[in-house]
Amino acid sequence: MHVVVLGTGMIGTTVVSELAKFTEIDLITAVDVRHESIDKCLEISNSPKVIGKVASLETKEDIADVLNGIDVVVACLPHSLSLVAIKAAIESKCHLVDLVGSMFKEKVELHEAARDAGVIIVPGCGVAPGITNFLAAQGIEMLEEAEEAIMICGGIPRHPVPPLWYQVVFRLESVLGLYTKPAIAVENGELVELAPLSGLEKMTFPQPVGNCEAVITDAHSTAYILKDRVKNLYEKTVRYPGHWGKMNVLGELGFLDNNPVTVAGATITPRAFAERILAPKMLGASHEDVTVLRVEVSGIKDGISTKFTWEMVDLYDHERKITSMAKTTAIPAAIMAKWIACKKVIETGVVPIESLIVNERFQPFMEELNNLGVQIDFKEEIIL
Repeated sequence: MHVVVLGTGMIGTTVVSELAKFTEIDLITAVDVRHESIDKCLEISNSPKVIGKVASLETKEDIADVLNGIDVVVACLPHSLSLVAIKAAIESKCHLVDLVGSMFKEKVELHEAARDAGVIIVPGCGVAPGITNFLAAQGIEMLEEAEEAIMICGGIPRHPVPPLWYQVVFRLESVLGLYTKPAIAVENGELVELAPLSGLEKMTFPQPVGNCEAVITDAHSTAYILKDRVKNLYEKTVRYPGHWGKMNVLGELGFLDNNPVTVAGATITPRAFAERILAPKMLGASHEDVTVLRVEVSGIKDGISTKFTWEMVDLYDHERKITSMAKTTAIPAAIMAKWIACKKVIETGVVPIESLIVNERFQPFMEELNNLGVQIDFKEEIIL
């Protein structure tokens, strides 16, 4: 089986490295617009199964040219290219696993086109969206009546420093997009749109993390897919205490807006200005990070009020020499690509991971995650 990985940044390179370990995958082509990025990817993956290819990835036609004759592609591209890559994959009749979960309504409109092409498109297949999605779906499946599903996740520094107690573990552009986008959630079985940075909540994770806080962020596909099966559903993003308050002030003052302003004859968006100012404030004290995850699903099981909790505290991977966020995002995508290549997943159309990794597929997928170093603990308790 031949798999293409589009984008060889930190996460794309990790996807390539993990795919190269699978005996079921014969060849991996790492594609990027920059020679130096591909060279670094080839050096890190260090496998005869991996080859590099420099190509433009700006348009649907560019990407389709790369995908001709390919079995499966994993898209590790910016949000702006996610929909473009999906359209190219459908045109090329190539299965696609996408790390990006945004624009789900636009993506699901391509469901019939993907089915007609005989391919599956799996959007939002990382850690969040991704792992959090199918944990919520599985929890709902395990209940007779689901009351609430809360998906909590965050990539935070191992050694936080002021003033923001945060370091960028992926694109700052994506981080600020998360902070400014209204959040889709489910309340009383209906889709609702909540204001950015709403629902501030204090919480604690096991050491070395400790006290944190979280706000409601976009639930992506889970809100649409699970809304008829659970009364309330939210996604929350974790940071250290004080971070959200400071970012909320910036948002209220307009520093995160995308409407252009003119300053001294130059036109710039406040967000672009804020990115330039904030970037050096989000470097952290080291490259080490932590990914925290908690999914809580509550409802009725066997006539009794019950809550399921899955929890993960994952640290920087010293053996792989990669961030926790890169590992926990890349590994689900790599496993999904392998499962599609091996026909463990045979559905076609635009099918999010919460519709795939439930019931009989759930435990095998969890076991593969665990075998590759993504360990998630589970607890069931009665609610008194």
